[in-house]
Amino acid sequence: MRAPAEAGGLIGPHLQAFFAEHLLAHKRASPQTIACYRDTFRLLLRFMREKTGTEPSALSLAALDADRVLAFLDHLERDRGCSVRSRNNRLAAIRSFFRLVSLRVPDRLGQVTQVMAIPIKRGDKRLVHYLSRDEVKALLAAPDRTVWSGRRDHALLLTLYNTGARVSEIIALRREQVRLDSAGAHVELLGKGRKERVVPLWVETARLLRAWFGLFG
Repeated sequence: MRAPAEAGGLIGPHLQAFFAEHLLAHKRASPQTIACYRDTFRLLLRFMREKTGTEPSALSLAALDADRVLAFLDHLERDRGCSVRSRNNRLAAIRSFFRLVSLRVPDRLGQVTQVMAIPIKRGDKRLVHYLSRDEVKALLAAPDRTVWSGRRDHALLLTLYNTGARVSEIIALRREQVRLDSAGAHVELLGKGRKERVVPLWVETARLLRAWFGLFG
């Protein structure tokens, strides 16, 4: 009977290759994708430690079979209250990892096939509601613009409303991506999957951002 560490080795080196080489160098995954995958494996390794008593540094690849992955997904929904969408996102990260494993450790193809066969779970699609114009105006008027933090919040909310950007896109936005020349003020956004898009700014938004950036030279 061979030791667990020999059955594909420890999971650590495979995870290091997955993040450092596969996602960053080969796929050039976005920071948002990498962060999502990182959180998935943080939760998964914690779950495996609780269920097997094995520290992540000593966990073998063979221990992460389809039954364990299914138990982890059930744990997310049952114990952590995750939605079906979150469950499917975690499964997508695990599948991506096992696709790399199939290339690095061909003798684990049976295990890989079983994990890859775990189906995406269907869920109800909720109707996406939206704010009325009056509700948006009330939201924009909420920050106290007599103080610095209120002016900052107002600028952020107006920019989000104008561009339709995700919060993660606004957080990652750099000064050079905001073009405020009078000929065509716009922002250059980098979204999921490294998809770039250019969004024009309203006159009001451009004026507000010019004043905001002017405070910092």
